[in-house]
Amino acid sequence: MVETRLIDGKAFAEAMRARLKDEVAAFVSETGMTPGLAVVLVGEDPASSVYVRNKGRQTVEAGMASLEHKLPADTPQDEVLALVRALNADSSVHGILVQLPLPAHIDAQAVLATIDPAKDVDGFHVVNAGRLAVGLDALVPCTPLGCVMLLKDALGSLAGLEAVVVGRSNIVGKPLAQLLLREDATVTIAHSRTRDLPGVCRRADILIGAVGRPEMIRGDWIKPGATVIDVGINRVAGADGKGRLVGDVAFEEAQGIAGAITPVPGGVGPMTIACLLANTLTAARRQVGA
Repeated sequence: MVETRLIDGKAFAEAMRARLKDEVAAFVSETGMTPGLAVVLVGEDPASSVYVRNKGRQTVEAGMASLEHKLPADTPQDEVLALVRALNADSSVHGILVQLPLPAHIDAQAVLATIDPAKDVDGFHVVNAGRLAVGLDALVPCTPLGCVMLLKDALGSLAGLEAVVVGRSNIVGKPLAQLLLREDATVTIAHSRTRDLPGVCRRADILIGAVGRPEMIRGDWIKPGATVIDVGINRVAGADGKGRLVGDVAFEEAQGIAGAITPVPGGVGPMTIACLLANTLTAARRQVGA
């Protein structure tokens, strides 16, 4: 048995946002410009609406301009693309985020491909994905960026450590693997079809659950003393019939085995918006040459 330390993403994100507020104030003083983040929400998905509202509040608290564009669910794809092109051309907008998922009649890839890569603060454009893959400066997806920040805070150097990322999405798994490679970790991307997935996970000094399946990663899959980052946010029915949030890792089983672990909620989640704000400031600086 080891003593498992909680990695407090909420506290880390709060401290990060406080620093960003000072950096934004300095940017405004130097350039006379306020970084602007435009968020496009199509439809009334409840989870997306709450997320967009939180993004807007934290954007304003950081001293940036929050520009929200809420469109009806039946908005034609051409109108969404036209809005994105208008935001590309707007010099007061430094970051553009189109909230996913989009309604079924809209091709998300077509929308993401229309965003100016310099304003792509979600880091999903193929140009930014490609630049990340070949080691060039890029706007990086927010959740993977937050994961690496938490890991470096917990462990210091990641060089030489064996990292296993369970999940291969373009939003988390693949970019996270690239970021870990950049930190000189040895990286395996695993998934639901990986042969002997538990055995692969047990090799990991750093184990990351990003597969979107409630408590899929069991306690006995974890190497004693490993650092576990749980990206999953899954709502399941509790014993009392009410919904509760769980991660991709069986948290209670991990206690006493993992050296450190992020809780759900309060772990990776708060880092996503903090990194979005950081990306917006980075994009603004690059656009004005500051």
